[in-house]
Amino acid sequence: MPTVRLRGRTVLLLSATAVGLVAALAACGRSMPVGNRSVPQPAKPVDLQRYLGTWYEIARYDASFERGCEAVTAEYSLRKDGSIRVLNTCRQGSPSGRLRSSEGKAKIVPDSGNAKLKVSFFGPLFFGDYWVVDHSDDYEWSIVGEPRGKYLWILHRDATPDADTTDMLIERTRQLGYDTTLLHMTKQPPR
Repeated sequence: MPTVRLRGRTVLLLSATAVGLVAALAACGRSMPVGNRSVPQPAKPVDLQRYLGTWYEIARYDASFERGCEAVTAEYSLRKDGSIRVLNTCRQGSPSGRLRSSEGKAKIVPDSGNAKLKVSFFGPLFFGDYWVVDHSDDYEWSIVGEPRGKYLWILHRDATPDADTTDMLIERTRQLGYDTTLLHMTKQPPR
């Protein structure tokens, strides 16, 4: 009799956890504003070898998983299995705040010119879209989004590009159809 009871409790606990997770994910999806209702396809293919390395976040649409993050970096490197290692880091609250990091894995979407990836920080079941919507020919800047228009990142190889470059990136983002009033300008440590 105790075995049956334990199984019942386990099933009830797993069901409650699953319902809670689904409700939380649904709530997160509703709370994010849509900053671009017509996300463009990536403008050009990506040379993966040139895209790898460290990128500094200049601006983003604020998402719950990044709330309070400053001094944000994303580092991409090739894994032995052909996928891409993604290491995101940030400082909580300020450029000198407590360090947070998250490691994920990305896979190239076939026939996308390497401009579309599927990225997961939560294991093999949850992959999100990562589109390199535009980038400079010299791979100094990149604008990254996803098809729903809720997430956006403006990245640069320099942590603090000059004001003209930052203004140009914001204008290019606006030209791509993104609502730039939703941008959170990321604070990076001074040079």
